[in-house]
Amino acid sequence: MKQLPPKMKSILGQLALGAALMASAASGVHAQTRGGTLNVILNPEPPTLIYGLNQQTPTQIAAGKIYEGLLTYDFDLTAKPSLAKSWEISPDGLVYTFHLQQGVTWHDGKPFTSEDVRFSLQDYLPQTHPRARGNLSHVASIETPDANTVKITLKEPYAPFLNAFEVSSAPIMPAHLYKGTDFRNNPANQTPIGTGPFKFKEWKRGQYVQLVRNEAYWQAGLPYLDNVYFQVIPDSASRLLALENGSVQVASFGDIDFAFLPQIKANPALEVTTKGYEFAGPLSWIELNHRVKPLDDKRFRQAIQYAIDRDFIAKRIFFGAAKPATGPISSVTSFYDPNIPQYKYDPKKAIALLDEMGLKPDANGKRVSLRLLGLPYGDTWNKVSEYVKNSLAKVGIDVVLESTDAGNWARRYANWDFDMTVTYLYQYSDPALGVDRSYRSDNIRQGVYGTNISGYTNPELDKVFSAASLETDKQKRQQLYTQAATTLAEDAPSAWLVELSFPTITSKSVKNVTTSAIGVAETFATTYIQK
Repeated sequence: MKQLPPKMKSILGQLALGAALMASAASGVHAQTRGGTLNVILNPEPPTLIYGLNQQTPTQIAAGKIYEGLLTYDFDLTAKPSLAKSWEISPDGLVYTFHLQQGVTWHDGKPFTSEDVRFSLQDYLPQTHPRARGNLSHVASIETPDANTVKITLKEPYAPFLNAFEVSSAPIMPAHLYKGTDFRNNPANQTPIGTGPFKFKEWKRGQYVQLVRNEAYWQAGLPYLDNVYFQVIPDSASRLLALENGSVQVASFGDIDFAFLPQIKANPALEVTTKGYEFAGPLSWIELNHRVKPLDDKRFRQAIQYAIDRDFIAKRIFFGAAKPATGPISSVTSFYDPNIPQYKYDPKKAIALLDEMGLKPDANGKRVSLRLLGLPYGDTWNKVSEYVKNSLAKVGIDVVLESTDAGNWARRYANWDFDMTVTYLYQYSDPALGVDRSYRSDNIRQGVYGTNISGYTNPELDKVFSAASLETDKQKRQQLYTQAATTLAEDAPSAWLVELSFPTITSKSVKNVTTSAIGVAETFATTYIQK
C-alpha cells in the first residue's frame, strides 16, 4: 500500500474521529427522543431562504437546516464531514479531492451528485456569493471523475481553502433546478430545495417558517424532530416572554436584549452557552462610506475611533457578552496580533483631529452632520446606535439616526446608500476568508453584500493581503497579517466596536442545539427534545 503523507493521515484521522463521535451521539439518544416540534426565534425575518443568494444571519439560521455544505467544523475549527465524507489534499497543496456521501437525494427526490458540487462552485456561487467568489477565484479547474468524486485543482496553494466549505461559505445548490437559468429570478427560489434533514413546508410572512422532517435524509435515523418552526417575533419583550413561558425553545445571536442575560442565567428552566460562534468570529464596527465627505479623510475616521468607548459598549450594552475590538481581526481568528496600534477612548484626541481638519463647531457645537443607518436586529443594536450618536455629539459630530427593516437595510448597505451604519460581519476562522474581503480594492462591488462596502482603497495593502492568502508558512503569514492590521489601524477605514460572544439560549429539555463551531446555523439533524 502506498504510504500516505503526514498531512493526509491527519485529515483521515480527524475524519474517523468525527464520524465516530457523530455515530456515538446518534446511537445514544435515538430510541427515546424521536419526534416533537421545536420552536426557534427568527429575528428579523430573512429576505429569502435561498442560501446561495443571501447569507445574512436569519437566512443562515433557517436555511442551514435545508441546505448543506461539503464540510462542517468542530469547535477547534477542525474540518468534519458533511456532504463530503472524506477528502485528500495533494502534498503540493494544489489538488483537493472530495469523496461525497452516497445515497443522498434532493428534497424533490432527484439524486445528489458531483455535478451539483461542480455547478455550485463553478457556475452558481461565483455569480451570487461574494465570499465564495473570492475563495473560488483561486480554482484552476473542477473535475468530476464520477458521480461521487470532485477534484478541485488550484492555480496556486491557498492556505485557508479547506475552511471555505461550510454551508454559509459554499452552500451546495441543485444543478437540475438552476443550470442555465437566471439564478436570482428563477421560480425555484419560491420553494427552497436542499439535501438537509428538514424540508421547506410553509412560510407565512410575518409569522413563521415551517420545516418538516426529511424522511429520505442520507443520515440513517435522522433527524429526530418532526417539525421546526422559526417564529418571527419583532417585539423584543415578546421574544423574552415567549422564551420564558416555553412557547419558543431556542434564541440566539441578539434575539434577547443583552440586558436580560443575568435574568435568563438565573432561570432554572433555561440554559445559556456562548459556544457555536467560533467559526464565525463576529466583529462589529461602524461602516464608514468614504464616498461621503468628510469620511474620505482618515483624520476624521480616526477621530470617530477615539470618540468611542468600547469598554462601555461591551459592559453596559452587551453585558459582558462582547469585548472591545482592538482592530480589524478578531482575537478568536487566526493570525490575530494584540500588539498592533489601538484606539483608546480619548475624546480630546478626537477633538484635536477635527480642529486640525478645520471643522470648527458652529454656535450649536456642531462641526458636521451625518446619517447613521441602524442595524435592524433588535433593541441591543438600537442602543448601540444611540450610544454612537451621543458619543459623537460630544466631539461635535451631529448624527441623524435612520431605521429600516432587514431587507431594506441589506439593500441600502450593499448599494452604498448610507453615510455610516452599524454592522457586524463574520471572519470565518481566517483573515483570507472573512477579513480582507472588507478592505481589498478589487472587492468593491456595488449591490453585493459582504464586499468592500466603504470604498476604501490601498494598493499596497492589496498586495499584502494577496501574499498572505497564498503563503503556506504560518510564521510568514502572521508577519503579513500583522503588517496588514497595522496599516488598517493607521487608515481607520472602519470604526471597530466589539468582538461578539453571542448567547444561545435553550430550554433545558432541548438537547444538541450547539454541536459544532457554526452553532445554530447547523443542520439540527441530531437536535432532540428530551422526554
